[in-house]
Amino acid sequence: MKPEKKASEMSVKELASYIDYSVLKPEFTEEQIIELTKDGVRLGCATICINPGYISLCEPYVRGSDTMLCPVTDFPFGTASTESRVAQIREAGRSELVKEIDIVANFGKLRAGKYDEVTADLKACADAAHACGHELKVILETDALNEEQIRRGVECIIAAGADFIKTSTGFLTGYEAVGAAVSVIELIMDQNKGRAKIKGSGCIRTREHFLTLIDMGIDRMGIGYKSVPVVLDL
Repeated sequence: MKPEKKASEMSVKELASYIDYSVLKPEFTEEQIIELTKDGVRLGCATICINPGYISLCEPYVRGSDTMLCPVTDFPFGTASTESRVAQIREAGRSELVKEIDIVANFGKLRAGKYDEVTADLKACADAAHACGHELKVILETDALNEEQIRRGVECIIAAGADFIKTSTGFLTGYEAVGAAVSVIELIMDQNKGRAKIKGSGCIRTREHFLTLIDMGIDRMGIGYKSVPVVLDL
């Protein structure tokens, strides 16, 4: 949804509310995860995106703040069985401090044109998240997809009843990395037509890009810990 005022006129706190602060690198120590979580809370980010195994570690540092947790399940490949994916969502959804849950679509199946299978899997995931009281964000991994596959992926997400369409994991290799480029967000918006919320992630590293996406009407952005101070001009 387009904001009521220009992004350039927003306060740091208003801008931070668009950010899912990404703390997903597998090499992070617990001490690093805690420090980055504290930083996201200090800034007032919407959520801290973490791997599900760190939910209990991070809970004390978001409790009582405006920032919540966003565990990312079956990450970064999205290739587990539906049963496994649903189990991960149910486990992550137990925490009262989880705002939303992210999951990766099986983008290999999207590339193969198995859209009915993708939709059925994502519906089971969305139903599990909603049963826990959480919204589900679905990562398409758009850098691995062509325009037709992105458009069909958007339709799979909407048909499944998921809440957010998301671009990228930030962990894909072997493809040109454009992530949440303006052209990609425009394509998703054109297909979506306001039916679901949109989260851009990947390659959002400049303040100009960040502000442009807000003005376009994006709902959330996944920002890496090194880029958060850049986009917020701190």
